Amino acid sequence: EEMYNNESAGPAFEEFLQLLGERVRLKGFEKYRAQLDTKTDSTGTHSLYTTYKEYEIMFHVSTMLPYTPNNKQQLLRKRHIGNDIVTIVFQEPGAESFSPKNIRSHFQHVFVIVRVHNPCTDNVCYSVAVTRSRDVPSFGPPIPKGITFPKSNVFRDFLLAKVINAENAAHKSEKFRAMATRTRQEYLKDLAEKNVTNTPIDPSGKFPFISLASKKKEKSKPHPGVELHSSGAVVWILHAKDYSRGLDIECLLGISNEFVVVIEQDTKSVVFNCSCRDVIGWTSTDTSVKIFYERGECVSVETFKNSEDIKEIVKRLELVTKGCESVEMTLRRNGLGQLGFHVNYEGIVADVEPYGYAWQAGLRQGSRLVEICTVAVATLSHEQMIDLLRTSVTVKVVIIPPHEDCTPRRSFSEIHRMPVMEYKMNDGGVPHEFKFPFRNNNKWQRNANKGQASHIQQMPSQMQSPITTRVASGKGEGKMPPPDRAANIPRSISSDGRPLESRRYDSNLGVFFC
Repeated sequence: EEMYNNESAGPAFEEFLQLLGERVRLKGFEKYRAQLDTKTDSTGTHSLYTTYKEYEIMFHVSTMLPYTPNNKQQLLRKRHIGNDIVTIVFQEPGAESFSPKNIRSHFQHVFVIVRVHNPCTDNVCYSVAVTRSRDVPSFGPPIPKGITFPKSNVFRDFLLAKVINAENAAHKSEKFRAMATRTRQEYLKDLAEKNVTNTPIDPSGKFPFISLASKKKEKSKPHPGVELHSSGAVVWILHAKDYSRGLDIECLLGISNEFVVVIEQDTKSVVFNCSCRDVIGWTSTDTSVKIFYERGECVSVETFKNSEDIKEIVKRLELVTKGCESVEMTLRRNGLGQLGFHVNYEGIVADVEPYGYAWQAGLRQGSRLVEICTVAVATLSHEQMIDLLRTSVTVKVVIIPPHEDCTPRRSFSEIHRMPVMEYKMNDGGVPHEFKFPFRNNNKWQRNANKGQASHIQQMPSQMQSPITTRVASGKGEGKMPPPDRAANIPRSISSDGRPLESRRYDSNLGVFFC
């Protein structure tokens, strides 16, 4: 985080950048841009560009990417640098030794560490070291032991050749080779499906023994889809994403009436399981499905042989869970820079400004945010979630739509393990969460369920909190919590009972207006 939070480059770093390439203006830049914005300056105004032996190279320089104050993670910078395969780490004299364990990334496979000696003098020189992932083969040019390179075009050419060879070597690693194989398979499959003809050849021709009109064998299925209604488990052979190791593992996905289970085929071990009642939604494509459960955590599986498997999995989830398909939307800001909705600490939309941009995009009260700018909400604290919504230039979210009665989708484990927001009926008879109105400064009021007011002690208005525990669910599935837990949750306590920081003690705890 400290490396990503450098606001400006020092003289030694500027000297190194001048040697490495040319500082270019991004707006209107027409050459290779490396995913940087060349129209609206959303990724900074300048960057570093150079060429080497017919290669075009655009660097993602941390100090040239947008800096967001009060954002320790600097997600706008991580979004570019964290997705690069090769990273150059520049160190000034006296800097601590670099360890690749300090940076978590699924894509950064090679780190080239450049340390400067005697910067900004006539005797300036550089030493180079390289660290790489285990499955990345070695690459040249070799670094002589104990050598330092003087500032010159020879050192520049050496370093550029090293980073280009590093990226080419990384593509030969097991992870990238598997990805390239899958891509080629998809291209070949698409080519075969769209360009094969069933037109028979005239047998009276020159080669009557050649026939391209062979009939395809159709899979015989008794009553298609009947197995999806089975009470037992339906199993598919798929590949699951192992984000900890950055690998795809061949596995079996089983979905019964009660559980979702993923079993690794090689070791026969269960690598994931959850109750069907904990599934809140999913995102599906033609070849993959991402299943969201509990607080928005997810497990991702994909297939490369039969896209019908994904359709069957989605149909099965619709039958045995209460989740639904997620929706991806891009949100715009109004003239005040606001997105026009409230979101609480669970990532649930508590209120949407009527007819605002968020409303027009389809966001509704009770929707649950599971991803913000490709970052999983389950991995963010409330402050990080708010910070990401505030600072992101383009806000892309993935939401789980609410139930038909506008209540948010929650997992069974979540309802019975943690306090949740209480609901009341509005004028139209639709239940919704307590909200802080847009047009006045009235504080939220607590509304106890009928027949249960005797279990809840009245508190002074200055001590009431908008976060309350659900005493009983609408269908009678929930159990009444102990009176001392349901009676009052002071504003200084979070959902899991931990004291909060003093700066968060306000009447809008748990809800943020974007």
